[in-house]
Amino acid sequence: MRQTTRSSTSPIKVTLERTLRGMQLDLWAQQAINGLTLGSIYALVALGYTMVYGVLQMINFAHGEVFMVGSYAGFFTLTALFAAGFGQSNLILTLIIVFLVAMVVGGILAVGLERVAYRPLRRAPRLAPLISAIGASIFLQNAVLVIFGPRLQVYPYVFPAGGVSLGNVSITYIRVFIIFLSLAFMLGLHVFVRRTSIGKAMRAVAEDKDTAALMGIDVDRTIATTFLVGGALAGAAGVMVGMYYTQINHMIGFVPGLKAFTAAVLGGIGNVPGAMVGGLFLGLIEAFSAQAIPAVYKDVVAFGLLVLVLIIRPTGILGEVIGKK
Repeated sequence: MRQTTRSSTSPIKVTLERTLRGMQLDLWAQQAINGLTLGSIYALVALGYTMVYGVLQMINFAHGEVFMVGSYAGFFTLTALFAAGFGQSNLILTLIIVFLVAMVVGGILAVGLERVAYRPLRRAPRLAPLISAIGASIFLQNAVLVIFGPRLQVYPYVFPAGGVSLGNVSITYIRVFIIFLSLAFMLGLHVFVRRTSIGKAMRAVAEDKDTAALMGIDVDRTIATTFLVGGALAGAAGVMVGMYYTQINHMIGFVPGLKAFTAAVLGGIGNVPGAMVGGLFLGLIEAFSAQAIPAVYKDVVAFGLLVLVLIIRPTGILGEVIGKK
């Protein structure tokens, strides 16, 4: 008579497997928070790309440098406030002042670029403003390098250590701040474009400039306003990056600018909600890929995803929005 033995799983082994699965889930959840933080910044910068493309059908490759200059403006403002002893005792007011200064500087710089580098070429072949944008980008990079030098500038620490805990996942205060403020900016922009007279003028100019001018819309002012809003959002994103990474230099706008452009294309170039979705989607993809493969390959994943989307769905996730000719 053959005796059969029943194999049983050790309780210790079961507990260990459950613990490991829980740790993996916590790591993925933490990466999701990281991705939302990064994606929120990408989305704010991508909005400038997509708005300009909507009204002019051109890619403003100097937009990343507007983001960089806004970050510098926020750095010097924040440093001055902390040196005066104002920043530590009035944190909320300090943040308001820093973001306002960065947004004003970014908006004015973007309007200046439109006036000097793009408006004279509005009737030129489409390649001319593209070359002008690349030249403006290189000029701004080198201007900041000459004025402020190549050294890294270190942002003062604004938010206290610690954060909010959701189960075993910890969200630092700076991440919470970036995610919620970015969502507030995106919601405000959506309402601005859809509900205000200026937003309606932007959509009319994007549809047909000549017809909009015949209807009494000041096309030049509307385009300048589009650059102003996009530059202001880029300036705010620059401050967020400075606070998040704590270090900035004259080259910080290059890679985030390309990533934001990628996000705009992923969501659907010229589509404002698409830029928001594309930015968040790209941030999550980068964070999850860094969890699954070595982090050095996250840029390969981001730009490889761009190529894949252009092949499969050239109009992006939510579709391209351009004016009818």
